[in-house]
Amino acid sequence: MKKWLLSIVLLVVAFPSLAARIKDVSEVAGVRSNTLTGYGLVVGLPGTGESTPFTDQSFKSMLENFGIQLPPDINPQAANIAAVAVTADLPAFAKQGQKLDVTVSSIGSAESLRGGTLLQTFLKGLDGNVYAIAQGNLIVGGFSATGADGSRLVGNTPTVGRITNGASVEREVPNPFGRGDFLTFNLFQADFTTAQRMADAINRFLGPSMASAMDATSIRVRAPRDVSQRVAFLSTVENIEFEPGDAAAKIIVNSRTGTIVVGQNVRLRPAAITHGGMTVSINEDFNVSQPNPLGGGEAIVTPDTDIEVQEEEGRMFHFKPGVTLDDLVRAVNGVGAAPSDLMAILQALKQAGAIDGQLIVI
Repeated sequence: MKKWLLSIVLLVVAFPSLAARIKDVSEVAGVRSNTLTGYGLVVGLPGTGESTPFTDQSFKSMLENFGIQLPPDINPQAANIAAVAVTADLPAFAKQGQKLDVTVSSIGSAESLRGGTLLQTFLKGLDGNVYAIAQGNLIVGGFSATGADGSRLVGNTPTVGRITNGASVEREVPNPFGRGDFLTFNLFQADFTTAQRMADAINRFLGPSMASAMDATSIRVRAPRDVSQRVAFLSTVENIEFEPGDAAAKIIVNSRTGTIVVGQNVRLRPAAITHGGMTVSINEDFNVSQPNPLGGGEAIVTPDTDIEVQEEEGRMFHFKPGVTLDDLVRAVNGVGAAPSDLMAILQALKQAGAIDGQLIVI
């Protein structure tokens, strides 16, 4: 029985281009989030913690902050604590006192963080300054269980948890939003046509020479210096609609899942394609020749090989100039070709120079 790969072929047909808002295809330069990282301790674990050198050292340091001194030769070896890394994203314009969600991940040998509480942890930026302080009870979606015979059952990831509103912002991050005479918009996808059309749309709405495309990504817009006016100005500009440029012609092939995505601008040059298949089946049996019981001979084993060859009828497709890959895919699927055959055809067409577009195999 033949087992064909399951394939999902997505064809982006040539629908009329739709207008997009500036805020949907770009972002203001300098207005971004910042990553915060910290190191802390989770306590209160039900015996699922760890006792490692750095965990014990951190626990001793915490006790010293509270005026408790342990003898140098004493290790706590507590199974209800765990060393963790704490991460969070500090949004643009976050103000002092606002709350952030944090992710807590074990960095030692703790089995689970379920039921634990994160102690006060300083979250630092790339410059080494503390921007937030995290603390709170963890919510862990995973679980783990260990039997007396050493067997273990783990569901999801019990060594990673979240604390909703678990960090408080203590320092604001300066940004260039209120400085200078210009604002710069950066496109999510670099494209010269989209950049020029966006600048033209802004100039039609605000007046000539208000915006200019700096390159395929950045569009510089003249803006008022007063911050309150700049907010109202940006609110107006980011809702301007324009028609982005068409994406480059691409074919994305996922060789592991059989998924093929064809862009709307992919075209075929004149080509002829032949497709056929051959199946070779080899079955080998063994025949045993038994001698006469009174003859004194030996039994002889002789192989019996059966080779069967099945060849499908070859099929040829001929395409004229300007035909889209939509037509090719429909034709190949119409004769029952497997996804792997379609991938091979696409690669061969690309090598022959018959495809106008990029073929990307992931």
